[in-house]
Amino acid sequence: MTTLNSYTRTHDINGTHLQGYIEATFDELVKAFGTPCRHDPATEHEKVTIEWCLKSPDGIVATVYDWKGYGYQPSPHETYHWHIGGYNSRAVTMVHNAVKIKYAYLD
Repeated sequence: MTTLNSYTRTHDINGTHLQGYIEATFDELVKAFGTPCRHDPATEHEKVTIEWCLKSPDGIVATVYDWKGYGYQPSPHETYHWHIGGYNSRAVTMVHNAVKIKYAYLD
């Protein structure tokens, strides 16, 4: 697994589902979590085309993804309504805290 700040990439996301949302730019998420594990905005028929698959040091699994963007690519500085998936609401807290710590703000 690749280390992304204090998070690692994971492919063990089976069973995760929508837990909440975050308003952030693509660039903010890249700075917080590194490059997405999936980034194929040219795929117009997939429900998810951009996704980060993350695991925290304490075992929390979270996914951050576009949902039904169908190939829409937000500009790097455009605020976008991202979905947060996980096994429970701790995934939302993890993602929000990571962005808050990185940028010293949270919407």
